[in-house]
Amino acid sequence: MMKLIAVNGSPRKAWNTSTLLEHALKGAKSCGADTELVHLYDLSYKGCRSCFACKLVDGNSYGRCVMRDDLTSIIRGIEEQCDALVLGTPIYFASMTGETRSFLERLLFAPIVYSVPAKTLFQRAMKTGVIYTMNATEEMSTQRGYATLIQATEAYLKTIFGHAESYCCYDTCQFPDYSKVVMELYDPRKKASRRDEVFPLDCRNAFDLGCRLVADRRGSAGRLLLP
Repeated sequence: MMKLIAVNGSPRKAWNTSTLLEHALKGAKSCGADTELVHLYDLSYKGCRSCFACKLVDGNSYGRCVMRDDLTSIIRGIEEQCDALVLGTPIYFASMTGETRSFLERLLFAPIVYSVPAKTLFQRAMKTGVIYTMNATEEMSTQRGYATLIQATEAYLKTIFGHAESYCCYDTCQFPDYSKVVMELYDPRKKASRRDEVFPLDCRNAFDLGCRLVADRRGSAGRLLLP
């Protein structure tokens, strides 16, 4: 059976990012896949410490991250059991969350080879997707250069796993009740209206993404072949 792992890089477990990931999981399940959801904020871990143990010639950890913490089993599960991966993160200060960044450092650095052109030790294709949620409108995201972040992340994922795609959910509703927070920049009525009218479409697109990530990989028996 195909398996899709979803990784939530948001501190919230029941709002925009996690909701979209849940719909991606439903999409994957509708195509017959097994699914798993990981909340990064539940884990204790750090980003890459640049020890290069994963790059040592004939090293015991060649191609694998040598660090041992709560992220170790998650990465090993992706390496050995995962057929598709979807990551979700809100945009904070024009970038992904710190936990998401640390996760990607650990996931991506070990299998990449410093060759020209760059090669990967990940010995099978795996479809990957990233869902971004943001308070900014699509126009604001363009003005702030968010495309650079999105394209760079896609490029790294494609280099390592062979496939990557992104979905952006814009102009999100940040709070269930805006009257309880100091927020003068946005009109709560417009935010609520957009969540009622547009967010369901975002959820449908996330569902389709989840289905798409596993639909063409049925029957794949490939697994990562590393020490």
